[in-house]
Amino acid sequence: MKSKWIMCIAGLLAALVGTAAVAQSYPVKPVRLVVPFPAGGATDLLARAISQRAAENLGQPIVIDNRPGAGGTIGADAVAKAVPEGYTLLIATGSTHSIGPSFNPKLPYDVVRDFVPMVDVARTTGVLVVPAQLGVRNLPEFLALLRASPGKYNFGSSGNGTFSHLSGELFKGQARVFMTHIPYRGTGLVFTDMMAGQIHMLIDNYVTAQPHIREGTLRAIGVTSLRRLPFAPDLPTLDEQGLKGFDVDNWFGIYGPRGTPPDIVARINAAFNRALKEPDLMKRLAALGATPTGGTPQQMAQMVAADTARWSKLIRERHLVLE
Repeated sequence: MKSKWIMCIAGLLAALVGTAAVAQSYPVKPVRLVVPFPAGGATDLLARAISQRAAENLGQPIVIDNRPGAGGTIGADAVAKAVPEGYTLLIATGSTHSIGPSFNPKLPYDVVRDFVPMVDVARTTGVLVVPAQLGVRNLPEFLALLRASPGKYNFGSSGNGTFSHLSGELFKGQARVFMTHIPYRGTGLVFTDMMAGQIHMLIDNYVTAQPHIREGTLRAIGVTSLRRLPFAPDLPTLDEQGLKGFDVDNWFGIYGPRGTPPDIVARINAAFNRALKEPDLMKRLAALGATPTGGTPQQMAQMVAADTARWSKLIRERHLVLE
């Protein structure tokens, strides 16, 4: 009997030593970072910028794997079901891990049970844009147009239950206007239809709208934070144009599948935190309209919980359901 106990203890110690050895040597091959949205969008651009420097700290390449669809659900689900060895990660957003769970009760994963938070990497401020040919220059003119023809105008989003969808619903509620929501699989298609005159408003991350604003095909009406952007000081906030208290931003963070060893989580957290303090990356993120964040996995979990509570409240109040 005693020999059996000794064998069990020896086996357990061997497993623990083996796990520690794996974590200590991690990573020994490239790491895959799943982006649950199309190439060229805010999540993709930020993932590529940040992972490049984090890969240098890890000592292995980080390969971007775009898996768009269903408001980020397809890519997130792939990571939730991945082997928890630190080689398959997800760059999540408020769409996948704050809004999604409240908006879609039939998600194929549980954001708390099936994922482990690793590090909060960035925030982006939203901007409300309209087609240049719409002829409005500011928020009061845009609201006057909407109120003169209720139901005539549409707003687009990168999908049901995404940041751009819920931000649009929040705008409708606070501004007391009626617009029809048209969901897409990514903001690229929204921009195309905006320039064709079929979509009349989008609230999305400043980073994705910036090129179209510069080209003059879209007009920025205002930013969604309470403070003006340092890189666009002439663009007023929606709050200062009369939509008092309107304040939304989007977060981006790294997750792994539940069961990832704590030592590997710590290694990934340290690699990304170090990258986010590099002056050249901070400058690059600023050019994309993003602010680096960083912090511990515990701080990230608390932030996501608070963000989830905020959006779930809006979903209940607006009686929003999955279309």
